[in-house]
Amino acid sequence: MSRRADLPVVVVGGLHADARRAAVARLLADVPGCVVLHHDLATATAGTVVRTVRDAGGVLSAGEAPLVDDCACCALREDLVPELERLADAGGTPLAVVELWDSVEPRAMAEAVTAGGFTVTGVITAVDPALVLPYLGNGDDLAEGGLAAAATDRRTVADTFARQLEYAPVLAVADSPEADDEDRELLSQLHPTARRVPIGHGDPAGAPSALAREALAGFDVEAAAAAQHPACALLPAEADAHGVATFVWRRHRPFHPGRLYAALEDLTCAAARSRGRFWLADKADALLHWDAAGGALCVESAGPWLASLPDAAWELVPPVRRAAAALDWHPEHGDRCQHLVFTSPGLDRDGLERLLESCLLTDAEYAAGRDAWRRLPSAFDTLLEA
Repeated sequence: MSRRADLPVVVVGGLHADARRAAVARLLADVPGCVVLHHDLATATAGTVVRTVRDAGGVLSAGEAPLVDDCACCALREDLVPELERLADAGGTPLAVVELWDSVEPRAMAEAVTAGGFTVTGVITAVDPALVLPYLGNGDDLAEGGLAAAATDRRTVADTFARQLEYAPVLAVADSPEADDEDRELLSQLHPTARRVPIGHGDPAGAPSALAREALAGFDVEAAAAAQHPACALLPAEADAHGVATFVWRRHRPFHPGRLYAALEDLTCAAARSRGRFWLADKADALLHWDAAGGALCVESAGPWLASLPDAAWELVPPVRRAAAALDWHPEHGDRCQHLVFTSPGLDRDGLERLLESCLLTDAEYAAGRDAWRRLPSAFDTLLEA
């Protein structure tokens, strides 16, 4: 009989490999008997993924898993759950640590582990504060640094790091001598709700370290997924400290598609990180997701605004989505809004605000009404189809 429910699992990831390894080593030292599973995707170009299982004493087993549809991450998912099952059936393991390879994102693995019948008790991203800005500003493809998880992997270092950072409720922070107040403030503003735990040393008198406690604190996979949806993501609030600022821009008037498109490069390069949701006058029913890092912008449709749905369809929408819409409901436009957040050292708030305001419909364009809006040139069609 499977004992999956008896084996707690914590997912530890991050592109900052040294910080990640230090966090895993801390857990091995502080949770006697815990076991680490790691799939090395560096060999994916040779057609296999190398799996190791180890405890504080060293490697317990090693093996290879073939690629699945030429995808190393798919092989990881296929191989991970059976390995966890073997650990669970053997018994005696107080915690399984799934140490992700550099560019693997924690959301997919946390959801795969949960779908396999296990309980994810924590998701932790390890970070070196001194490397946050360099990684956020790195628009190189992962493949250029040997970090791609598949031949078709087109992600960049910046957007991958941003997702790793923002999904995890716990950040294991390395003690980096090179980090200064600006670095630490940037980390804080990028993910203000995260619990930041120093990797450091174990607590005195044999007590579990703060990191070990967070690894077993509990994690809600469904709530974490909902929090990533552009319609209800908990975006950072206004902040300004140690040379780092977060600018929050909210409006209910729609964007003129042509003027916004013309301003995309300037807006994308204005901050190390920007994200949020927005709407275009010619696509009034589409909730659009803004996601920028490393000088590159991804714009995607995230489905319809609730205001565009018939009343009967609201029952099919998750409660968290309905609650988020209610908090910002406009008497004319419903939940349609511009909610964009820009975070960066040296941020030009005034310049950003002027540029964003210039992209909205003018008073005359706004007064012309929705029929006229729909006839505006659709500047974003190619970008949304990409």
